[in-house]
Amino acid sequence: MLIAIVEDTPVNLLIMQSLVKRLGEHDCQVFSDPELGLAWCQDTPPDLVIVDYMMPRLDGLEFIRRCRSTPILQERPILMVTAAAEKEVRYAALEAGATDFLTKPIDKHEFIPRVRNMLQLRAAMAATAHRADELAIAVKMATAEIHLRERETIMRLARAAEFRDPETGAHILRMAHYSALIAQQLGLPGEAIDMLLSAAPMHDVGKLGTPDHILLKPGRLTAEEMGIMRQHANIGYEILRNSSSPMLQMAAEIALNHHEKFDGSGYPNSKTGQDIPLTGRIVAVADVFDALTSDRPYKPAWELTRAREHLIAGRGSHFDPACVDIFIANWDKVLEIRSIHQD
Repeated sequence: MLIAIVEDTPVNLLIMQSLVKRLGEHDCQVFSDPELGLAWCQDTPPDLVIVDYMMPRLDGLEFIRRCRSTPILQERPILMVTAAAEKEVRYAALEAGATDFLTKPIDKHEFIPRVRNMLQLRAAMAATAHRADELAIAVKMATAEIHLRERETIMRLARAAEFRDPETGAHILRMAHYSALIAQQLGLPGEAIDMLLSAAPMHDVGKLGTPDHILLKPGRLTAEEMGIMRQHANIGYEILRNSSSPMLQMAAEIALNHHEKFDGSGYPNSKTGQDIPLTGRIVAVADVFDALTSDRPYKPAWELTRAREHLIAGRGSHFDPACVDIFIANWDKVLEIRSIHQD
């Protein structure tokens, strides 16, 4: 281990350095100047500090205080060397953060076991810290594995809906990345953006409960059929809600709200403006744009310019103006996403 001895008396330095050698192959650094010793300890934190009380310019008490104010030295063992009669000094040293004491004149029968005990304490502390790091890494890996399986489950459920829906797998990838783009430009934290990227593909999972003759109808739906089609928002919410997973909670929120309109004319609950959760407002823009620019049994794909104009026209009525503005302002990135995730 690395031991620092700070003592302004050369004879005492030599004695303590010699005694440390009896304890094994430890690296011992000695300093007669307390200020130099403190600077070295702060730069190269030792496993044990042995410091005298009576020193010029910087006494042992102030030396300890400055060590304890240095984050990396806050828990390192410190032995203070004092005279046995200096009880008030010892009390003050304990308040400053001293771990234990050595008595002057130096007695090898006291010095060796006390230093050995401090080194064992440091070893135990280091082992505990290492174990804590290992456990933190293990927990992080286990959590990552859970999140990976969670994402896989979500994608598989989204694909199950996809097999019943004329929409393609590329659609759910594009609209998810459009959603993440909007969220990023809105300033959402990275964790929320990642979660949205995984949750957005679940927006239409409720179509698992929509009959094929309605879902796959090539022409315009009747009012009755449209009423049945619109139930997919509530069905998706019922499938996903009450989960302990934050990602599935977000997916449930999106499924319920992505067909709401900013002016209150949407479904299923006719919410308006900020009452619509932000995730629903974001996905509404991403989903409508990609649906318009994709082929469907009931319509050919729109030209990109026409779809863009539709978003602008629906700004403040169908769509959250902030989400539309961000989408249009990042048109190059929109086209890049569309190019990467082609049908």
